[in-house]
Amino acid sequence: MAEIKPFRGLRYAPGVGPLTDLVTPPYDVIDAKAQDGYYRRHPYNIIRLEYGKVYPGDGENNNRYTRAAADFTAWREKGVLVPEESPAVYLYEQEFSVGGKHLVRSGMICAVKLEPYEKGVVLPHEETLPKHKADRLALMRACRANFSPIFGLYADAEMAVDNLLRQGADRSPDLQFTDENGHGHRLWVITDPAVIEQVRQVMAGRRVFIADGHHRYETALAYSRERRQEEGNPAGPGPYDYVMMTLVNLYDPGLVVLPTHRLVRNVEGLDVDELLGKIQEHFEIEVFPLAPGYSNFYDFIKELAARGGFAGDARPGAGPLSHRHSFGLYCGEGRLYLLTLRDEGALPCLMPAGRSAAWQGLDVSVLHHLILDRLLGIGGAERARESHLTYTREEAGALKAVDEGEYQLAFFLNPTLVEEITAVATNGEKMPQKSTFFYPKLITGLVINPLF
Repeated sequence: MAEIKPFRGLRYAPGVGPLTDLVTPPYDVIDAKAQDGYYRRHPYNIIRLEYGKVYPGDGENNNRYTRAAADFTAWREKGVLVPEESPAVYLYEQEFSVGGKHLVRSGMICAVKLEPYEKGVVLPHEETLPKHKADRLALMRACRANFSPIFGLYADAEMAVDNLLRQGADRSPDLQFTDENGHGHRLWVITDPAVIEQVRQVMAGRRVFIADGHHRYETALAYSRERRQEEGNPAGPGPYDYVMMTLVNLYDPGLVVLPTHRLVRNVEGLDVDELLGKIQEHFEIEVFPLAPGYSNFYDFIKELAARGGFAGDARPGAGPLSHRHSFGLYCGEGRLYLLTLRDEGALPCLMPAGRSAAWQGLDVSVLHHLILDRLLGIGGAERARESHLTYTREEAGALKAVDEGEYQLAFFLNPTLVEEITAVATNGEKMPQKSTFFYPKLITGLVINPLF
């Protein structure tokens, strides 16, 4: 099963600047405006390595990847980034609030042995897109490092790994700070070989489920194959045969999954009344007038959660009491629609054959197959081109985007449960892209994993 190991991580030297000025969220949630902001925030902000700017005169020998490689080398030579004195794993805590609850999520940053999906050791749960992998591979080739950790999950109901890490981190954190969102971050460097070996033994009996970072994991697999070929397929593993991950226990009380909503555009000849008539074949439709300023929207979201039977806790065993497939739909003109599947028993006949009951029962699978694909013509090819469908976590922003004519429709979902994710992944299946949103995102720039 999963093989983990410590590594000599690179971290910012203490005198470089406040960590809140040096770190960023993951690259895939950073738009051009945010990128500009991080560039201005500090000359050594990790954005220059992880997600550099593209300039009009860029070419083969001068581009975002070559500049990242040059900066990475220079920062190490200047002592901006310094390696650990000995191999380490890291206990990482994120403190945050969501839905009126104050939570702490704990994880372990370590190097995880890369394994093809078919071995069943590291399991994906979402589809990926080729162009995103090409970008990440170009960065890995240029810099030979992991700048951001992949988010992985493992099952440890006895909390054995957590308890071992606490033993190795029985002191004040080695670093702590509060980020721009008010989230607290604490990191302990654990170098005790005895503790690390015990953690390795516990993890050796566990699978790892990728929560976030599917593109980066598949990129790391491709990069590992390239490096092994370059070096004549050595008998033993090299640093490139591992990838940096933050592993979080499925039973961690701070594990939160939020929904990712769908915005639809470029559907030619869309007639909302005709669409609602077709939806009504399989769904009950209730109309909710939207108040000025969207002031009652969150009452609608609460009703959506109640209709879906969502218990409000994403941890294993805390799922819906009586799940019904329900979605919110906004077409503009101040009217929200609550869509609820009429006949749950008919679902196996309505969904694609050859799929497991776990996959067929996902809200996101039902929405994509019965409405997006069948009624709007947004199938796999259209989703891969990203021409008709956009994903968002911003609920009020989705309403505004429809009202302003940027998008035609907004679909709102309940969260996917962790036990649904692991059931689908264990069956060797993948959910549609952006089926989950593990909150909060991991920070980029706390630790870098060199692959040389």
